[in-house]
Amino acid sequence: MDERRLVKVSKYLSKHLRHQPERIGLTLDPAGWTDVDDLLRAAAAHRFPITRDELDHVVAANDKRRFAFDDTGERIRANQGHSIPVDLGLPVTEPPPVLYHGTAGPALSEIRRDGLRPMRRHAVHLSPDRETATRVGARRGRPVILTIDAAGMAAAGHEFRVSTNGVWLVDIVPPEFLTIP
Repeated sequence: MDERRLVKVSKYLSKHLRHQPERIGLTLDPAGWTDVDDLLRAAAAHRFPITRDELDHVVAANDKRRFAFDDTGERIRANQGHSIPVDLGLPVTEPPPVLYHGTAGPALSEIRRDGLRPMRRHAVHLSPDRETATRVGARRGRPVILTIDAAGMAAAGHEFRVSTNGVWLVDIVPPEFLTIP
């Protein structure tokens, strides 16, 4: 599978496993899972055929590990980033002392005032290292890397979860827990 096809399939899966499953007639269970065969049939019926080999490759090779199969390999879901209601069943987990968030400069005044909010997603996404945060922030121009006092947040009662691909999730990051360059 060439890189362009990998990206195209990944974006298609993101759209339909995270945001608009109904657009192609998919139904996700409460934890975000759908049958692989149903997904492949729906994609083909909507003029975007995906082979099982391509699907396997995207799940295995996606640089952000956005998708996962269940233990049987017969169901698939997005690991995080949903704008539709799902309960990923992730346990509350003690975070590392510091986490990071990559963003773009124009958002800084609002972030200084309100902190980090989930916007159209269910949770704020945080990175375990500066490098990952830099890649995330670069999607919208020159990245600005924010440092989050995760230990302080946890001590104040904020609950953290970590997705299977290493993205840390929290409901909100109040401004007092942010260091903004």
